[in-house]
Amino acid sequence: MALNLAKTVLELLKSRSAEKLTARQIAEWIFENYPVECKEKKSKSRGDYIKSDADLVQQLVAEISSQRPRMQARHPELKTTEGRPRKYYYSERTDSAEVAAVESEGAASAADTHASKIGEHALYPMLSQYLWEEFGVFSKRIDEKRSSNKRGPNGNRWLYPDVVGMEDLSKEWHREVRDCVTQYSDKRTKLWSFEAKLLINRSNVRECFFQAVSNSSWANFGYLVAAEIGGTDTLKELRMLFAAHGIGFIKLDVDNPADSQVLIPARERDEIDWDMANRLATESRDFLEYLKLVKQFYQTGEARPADWDVLELND
Repeated sequence: MALNLAKTVLELLKSRSAEKLTARQIAEWIFENYPVECKEKKSKSRGDYIKSDADLVQQLVAEISSQRPRMQARHPELKTTEGRPRKYYYSERTDSAEVAAVESEGAASAADTHASKIGEHALYPMLSQYLWEEFGVFSKRIDEKRSSNKRGPNGNRWLYPDVVGMEDLSKEWHREVRDCVTQYSDKRTKLWSFEAKLLINRSNVRECFFQAVSNSSWANFGYLVAAEIGGTDTLKELRMLFAAHGIGFIKLDVDNPADSQVLIPARERDEIDWDMANRLATESRDFLEYLKLVKQFYQTGEARPADWDVLELND
């Protein structure tokens, strides 16, 4: 019996709708569970391309990937994440319903530490770990609950980033060079801003992006960060928006933050918008503390890890 790949993939994902699987995981499952069909496929292969079981699995991986657009056109409930590796899953929810579900599940997990899902707040220490290990950026969490509300319920909407950072450009410099720069310029640091989300897909990509634009306009580098990015055109949309606004995108690996990826590097702004920084400092105690740490670095030439959210050094 010939293997009906599209039907097999859809049935597998539907039966395991709580999971997201890579094309290789799907191919390996098919190989294990459809030995007769796989043996027939191997015997009928042309061009002597499939010589071993490993070759057959690789062929299945390639066919799953190449047939994906056609399968999704016929079965909208077959969905994928973006980034690498792409993951496949089954869901009858709309894109906006998926975002709402992820956020509600995350909120539930904040109250239940045994829940399998994570909340958005769990992303912040992972992001801090990645920023330190990958870029040497000292980061701090900005908690909007610690800010003032003088302007009404929506007066400060999209004003604060979730995480801010400072990069020490002078850590490898000779002491005399550092002292000279301290006296004659302010180019010893780059300041970073991050907006973190659990899930970005076609339903919320523009809203999330422009939230990052709004609350990162003061910094040298602004990034949107997500634990998951879904839909076939979401990353394409982010790249188009980046061309106009320069906000980068980081795909955060919640299982291993060190494996996170900068899928779109942010475009650097040469100067800090100190008027906007002043607005944030006026409204947010956390942001004011962040600026005090930046000032302290300029005064002392040192950034003490204990003052920042550098988990590895604080433990």
